[in-house]
Amino acid sequence: MSSQEDSRVSNDVAVMDGNTESIPSQKAQTLPESTNLKTHSTPIANGEATAAELSATSASAIQETRPSSKPEAATEAPSSHELEEAVEGLSLEEPKAVPLSSANVATTLAPADRLWSTSRDEAVRLRMEGSGKASETPMTIHQMFLQTVDSSGDIPALVSKKEGQWETLTWRQYYEHCRAAAKSFLKLGLERYHGVGILGFNSPEWFISDVGCILAGGLAAGIYTTNSPEACQYVAANCEANILVVENQKQLDKILQVKDQLPHLKAIVQYKGELQQKAPFLYTWAEFMKLGEDVPNEQLDAVISSLRANECCTLIYTSGTTGKPKGVMLSHDNLTWTAHTAASLVDYTFASEAVISYLPLSHVAAQMFDMWIAMTFAATIYFAEPDALKGSLATTMREVRPTYFLGVPRVWEKIQEKMRAIGAKASPMRKRVADWAKSIGLQYNYSAMNGENLVPWGFMLANNLVFKKVRAALGLDRCKICFTGAAPITKETLDYFMSLNMPLMELYGMSESSGPHTVSVNSSYQMSSCGKVMPGCKTKLENPDKEGNGEICFWGRNVFMGYLNMPDKTTEALDQDGWLHSGDLGRNDQQEFLYITGRIKELIITAGGENIPPVPIEDALKAEVPIISNSMLLGDKLKFLSMLLTLKCVVDDNGDPTDELSPEALDFCQQHGVTATKVSEIIANKEPAIYNAIQEGVERVNAKATSNAQKVQKWVIVERDFSVGGGELGPTMKLRRPIVVKMYQEKINEMYGVATDKQ
Repeated sequence: MSSQEDSRVSNDVAVMDGNTESIPSQKAQTLPESTNLKTHSTPIANGEATAAELSATSASAIQETRPSSKPEAATEAPSSHELEEAVEGLSLEEPKAVPLSSANVATTLAPADRLWSTSRDEAVRLRMEGSGKASETPMTIHQMFLQTVDSSGDIPALVSKKEGQWETLTWRQYYEHCRAAAKSFLKLGLERYHGVGILGFNSPEWFISDVGCILAGGLAAGIYTTNSPEACQYVAANCEANILVVENQKQLDKILQVKDQLPHLKAIVQYKGELQQKAPFLYTWAEFMKLGEDVPNEQLDAVISSLRANECCTLIYTSGTTGKPKGVMLSHDNLTWTAHTAASLVDYTFASEAVISYLPLSHVAAQMFDMWIAMTFAATIYFAEPDALKGSLATTMREVRPTYFLGVPRVWEKIQEKMRAIGAKASPMRKRVADWAKSIGLQYNYSAMNGENLVPWGFMLANNLVFKKVRAALGLDRCKICFTGAAPITKETLDYFMSLNMPLMELYGMSESSGPHTVSVNSSYQMSSCGKVMPGCKTKLENPDKEGNGEICFWGRNVFMGYLNMPDKTTEALDQDGWLHSGDLGRNDQQEFLYITGRIKELIITAGGENIPPVPIEDALKAEVPIISNSMLLGDKLKFLSMLLTLKCVVDDNGDPTDELSPEALDFCQQHGVTATKVSEIIANKEPAIYNAIQEGVERVNAKATSNAQKVQKWVIVERDFSVGGGELGPTMKLRRPIVVKMYQEKINEMYGVATDKQ
């Protein structure tokens, strides 16, 4: 039996909703209150399910399994008294309370016979199994939200700063605000399966707009804050957005430039600051939240009760590194099942965890981590300041002391660079102590990783003298797991944090897998591995070579519905059996840990026909020569390999690179007897000591190459480091290779032109 056949379970089954005010659709059947959500359903043919065969939930069962006591995390945090005061006086005007009850109302899944769709209003068949994680009862976002509210309504949910003071919404207040927003969306004319685009930095309003849109039957769509007006127009037009929610005047101006090209747009809501102009379609956040006050609860509840777990509720737009952004359609079940499954892998205490929201919510990693996984265990979400990635994140981390923290590789690299710069200024004695402690830390953590758990002599001393102090200084002293994901990370950075007794746990997945597919956790990880496949999911490696490297393919309830209005792209990503093809190359070790070894689309195929994955060579050179910030391998359809290199520099307040060398780069220069302080000085003088050091690094990397074709023959330093603002990096700091090639085509031609002349 194929995986596709094995997964055939009815998509006309009943699941539970805990809202008394919901009006069930005519098809709905009420289920017994005593059954439990985690009960596994038996495999059944499409269309043959009966209510009695399926699992359900009652609020009393949830209460028993999930304690709702006040979280220790909130009381331990430095700002606990501010938190308590903030709960009393909320910044956002509070909507009328909605009575909640444990009575159950059933909803059904929409009939569906295909695993994928590209239509906004078409349901899909879920990849359910007969037992295990993949058999769990599907639920909507509303049902998952209501579970948390029922058990932990008074726990702080969303905590943000206004004029320097923390302000809090509890889970119940958050839910009520989402209902109020949903009513306002309906009042503004949000049509079923039409988009609400959200353009701004992470905030309670971002969350409320997203969930409110889903409750009102719309498709929530985050838009990257770095997008140009044209890129914003593309997303808003693609999802047929009826409403756009923007953060401030800067983002509003982008939309006003393209408003005439958005025929479906009915209103724009600005959630920070006063409007600088008046127009009938423009609303402040306060005006927007009051708009729906006269919309009856029954009207909203009728929409909520019509939501189906196997229908689309969210669009995640790809960053467009290989062409136009694609709208990844995620169902309620994609989000709720993935969130529950990922949460089951970590050692959480219900209603006691704290996370910081700072990565772009338009990206699946941040949205899954901050919004949906946090919802499953009633975590408290603290919002960073908008300039988080320009420096203020460190302050927020020390203040919040998160219990889980997710950083993209560039965040960890920046922390590493800052810590090294501080270390460089330490006294010789402190340096010796730090180096000794780090060697002990690395030894201990490699031992723990390999299951030996040998504690080397001096570990406790190193822990007290160095590790604990470093964690406290970073605000990670309470952190149970430090995660890294969304892009490749170097072994050098992994080793660095491991030496400080802070191993980073790698996650791997994509927008099309609702975020995580393989996960590393403290009790199960391997250096440079992305972890093991989540329970209820499967991985296969297609067309493996003699070393076992094949294309990584995904199966599971985390696999997306399809790309909105893009049938061709959807059938490229999903094969006939429903497996998602990642485009990444990987291999499994004997313990089933997955390692990413390259990307099919990034593979360089030389003129001689040799296939070369660029990332390992790029990472190897950065590890050899610490002054290098970014490196990009070239050679597709060309006679030999070459590289574009950038040097580490200071970044300005907008996150853009400057000409000033970073402290680490200055340290490197001093070690080589170079007095230059600017990137331009090194390039203008072709500073011999630096150029020689880079060439020696290239030669060391070449010495490890498996063939002559894999050796780098030429390289050039470009004047400016790669950045999101410059266009060389995508929103998650991934290298946009085709764009970089276009930008530096002249320099590339020079490198290859000179070589051609010589031949």
